[in-house]
Amino acid sequence: MMNERKTVFVTGATGFLGRALVLRLLGSGHRVFAASRDCATATSRLGPDVTVVPWGDEGATELSAALGESDAVVHLGGEPIAGRWSRTKKERISASRRDGTRRLVRLMGLAPRVPSVLVSAGAIGWYGDRSEPVTEDSAPGSGFLAEVCSAWENEATRATEHGARVAILRLGVVLGREGGALASLLPIARLGLSGRLGSGEQAMSWIHLHDAVELLLAAVTNPAYQGPFNAVAGHVPQRDFARSVAGAVGRGFGLPAPAVLVRLGLGEAADMLLGGAPVESTRLDRVGFSFRYPTLAAALAQVVDPSREPDVGPSSAHPPEIPKVPRFLLEQHTRIEASLDETFDFFSKAHNLALLTPTWTDFRVIADPNLKTEEGTRISYRLKLGPFPIRWRTLIARWEPGRRFVDTQERGPYALWWHEHEFVERDGGVDMTDRVHYTPPLGPLGRLANRWVVAPTLKRIFAWRAEAIGLRFG
Repeated sequence: MMNERKTVFVTGATGFLGRALVLRLLGSGHRVFAASRDCATATSRLGPDVTVVPWGDEGATELSAALGESDAVVHLGGEPIAGRWSRTKKERISASRRDGTRRLVRLMGLAPRVPSVLVSAGAIGWYGDRSEPVTEDSAPGSGFLAEVCSAWENEATRATEHGARVAILRLGVVLGREGGALASLLPIARLGLSGRLGSGEQAMSWIHLHDAVELLLAAVTNPAYQGPFNAVAGHVPQRDFARSVAGAVGRGFGLPAPAVLVRLGLGEAADMLLGGAPVESTRLDRVGFSFRYPTLAAALAQVVDPSREPDVGPSSAHPPEIPKVPRFLLEQHTRIEASLDETFDFFSKAHNLALLTPTWTDFRVIADPNLKTEEGTRISYRLKLGPFPIRWRTLIARWEPGRRFVDTQERGPYALWWHEHEFVERDGGVDMTDRVHYTPPLGPLGRLANRWVVAPTLKRIFAWRAEAIGLRFG
């Protein structure tokens, strides 16, 4: 039963955790439905192998049909809690979880066939602000987030009335590349500004992204997962967490931020940063879940591992097939645990590129999802780098199935862009090499910008690409 392929219905699939889960589900051979209020964006971000259905009221028929075909539901949807909490923001946070879960459970009950399991995200905010360790057997806490989490879980539990098994994962701070808490903390730490908040004694309970994904997958497939589970690998005081993040990027511990300044900047939302609880997971031990990253040092080392970033430097050679002399070369080697046919087929689908691109780029493919990629094919994209929108059109200049293909820029921000993908079957898998020969625009100014902006941005994008490939193929 653990290895049985299932059809899984996912809400929140375009988010940080959701996209990682979708990659893992596809890599495990599961079929995926994703519910979204913006189907066009979701389809672009999730690729052609995911069936997107509308979440709005007008899509009730499609939702019911998709749920009826699904074996399991993973519910990750909800208004982001980051940022200052206005009255309207608080209502969106609460309603998106309470009402959204209530609607999902009602639709499950009305489906032609009720999915056998609902795995619902929760949060350790359920415990409120405490100094003593808490477990799944502890009473709920008090405060806004605790009330939201309690209502959220109550609605999810109602799925048992329709005969579904319900597992609730109370997630701690999820640590991973290009999303979650570290998306904002790492840039601060690299500036040497990662310090304690308030007293720094409040607990930070955390889990690595990969472990969170594996835990969601285990809860879908293993009937032992029923009821609430604390999805945390450990907890440390916030000051130690900040010091560890600073150390992981090779910087010193930054200046403290007094509680009064944090509250001045965030208002009531400062409670998230200045409070917390040392959360321990006893029920995961009972079901035998094993963390890949059981220590904070190991989790942070994986996230900031420089060996996962591509090499970028001056281009020392000029391949004769490139029409102009390139200035720089980005090279990345990625191991893929799949057959050559499966690997080449995945990368030959243009819409899969968005699934391998960080969400902060807002990358979208503007093409027919059934577009056939071959030599001479043109593909258009839209993306953002910071506040700047960019339109990009590539030409498939070389197409050698099972060996390599090359895309070149016809329209876009570079003076030259030549991206070669090379595939070599070896030891039961595939070694893929990306070689990007490129020249920034604006001559000497562009070469200066490459050092401080272009090359670091490309490194981030390709590092996430390697991360996503690992989730998709193992």
